[in-house]
Amino acid sequence: MAKDAGGLTSRAEDFPRWYQEVVAGAEMAENGPVRGTMVIRPWGFGIWELLQGELDRRIKDAGAENAYFPLFIPEAFLGLEKEHVEGFSPETWVVTHGGGKPLEEPVVVRPTSETVVNHFFAKWIQSHRDLPLLVNQWSNVVRWEMRTRLFLRTSEFLWQEGHTAHATEQEATDYAVRILRDAYLDTIESVMRIPTFVGLKTDRERFAGAIRTWACEGMMGDGKALQLGTSHELGQNFARAFDIQYADESGARSYVHQTSWGASTRLIGGLIMVHGDDFGLRLPPALAPSQVVVMVVRADEHTDRASAAIADELRSAGLRVRIDDQTAASFGRRAIDWERKGVPVRIEIGPRDLAEDRAVVVRRFDRSKQSVGLSSLLAEVRSALERTSAVLHAEALAFREAHTTSVETLEEAVEAAAEGFAVLPASEVGEAGEDTLAGYGITVRCLQRADGSLPGVDEGDLSAVVGKSY
Repeated sequence: MAKDAGGLTSRAEDFPRWYQEVVAGAEMAENGPVRGTMVIRPWGFGIWELLQGELDRRIKDAGAENAYFPLFIPEAFLGLEKEHVEGFSPETWVVTHGGGKPLEEPVVVRPTSETVVNHFFAKWIQSHRDLPLLVNQWSNVVRWEMRTRLFLRTSEFLWQEGHTAHATEQEATDYAVRILRDAYLDTIESVMRIPTFVGLKTDRERFAGAIRTWACEGMMGDGKALQLGTSHELGQNFARAFDIQYADESGARSYVHQTSWGASTRLIGGLIMVHGDDFGLRLPPALAPSQVVVMVVRADEHTDRASAAIADELRSAGLRVRIDDQTAASFGRRAIDWERKGVPVRIEIGPRDLAEDRAVVVRRFDRSKQSVGLSSLLAEVRSALERTSAVLHAEALAFREAHTTSVETLEEAVEAAAEGFAVLPASEVGEAGEDTLAGYGITVRCLQRADGSLPGVDEGDLSAVVGKSY
């Protein structure tokens, strides 16, 4: 099997194997001791922390506040919303013993928190003055998975899940769409630099218990789709099940209208598969735990002082910088390790460079090298980071456009989906068409208006984006 200079399988030859090798080689995560669990190592968790911070800020800008709800849910709660429970029952983990004894009532480990959240919403919402109620939590959830893959599909994963209650259906619709656009789409496009289709899910693909689901869909480096975030309009389904009512100004009581929405550590898997190359991960600067690594070629007193001064200057400019002075290891091995981790910029400095007041700047996105005067180093690094962000998005967009085909029939869609996405009139799909596509392992990723805009309640003339997915 073909390997690159750094020892990775090429993406073209075996994309799944390449993905696993990048996750391991970049020291991002590894399998936990219990089947389906994942240990997120510091480099991977550092990416998650930065991504979490970006998304959390946007969620709060939309008015939601963070809270926390229990990991364990009484089994009886899951009997209150039939469609939701049926959608998740094959995935639930159930605890039957505690303290060495059988429990009087088994408890479910949360696969998602709609039921427990709505138990408390019923207590907290009494009046129109309690609305809208906008709550988000950062937590873990646990779902049974037959086939697991780190970050993409594990039995336990990290995520955020938002839950809101509103006085009217229109307010709920508007908020679900706002979260999709202002929180998820903006983070995915402007921070992760992943071009994204946004649209409405079909009834077959919507969230269990929702009346509408909107989603962000990205194309990975093998042409498959990955769902990156979803926002659901729940209608009054849970409100009726949990008796969540409010009194309006006249005293009349009505059921609330609700939304829920979530994004998970699956985003990191998407980041790897969209931007990675045959040499490893390539990180957008906004999500790099270290945006710059200063590599000491050969340690001596003069070089150590210079590398520390360079790092201090860059940190003072607001950059995340690490010094690699582990010269007991070979320089080539260290360079490959940082390349595999996807650090956007390397600065290589040794005695000969310092003798000329220069350093070598290496840009990860194209692996180019340039000798730069020390006085111009900060400007060159800033330029390289800006260029990295722009190039990663441009390359991903060009790849998606090259692998997205407009077609008119299901037969053409099946053929096109072998290489990427097909876009066709939604009227050509329907339930029967979804059955046909499913026979080829193809699903409708989302429905869009013909002009590419996001459909709302008034669906109008729609096109369907279809493809194979993770």
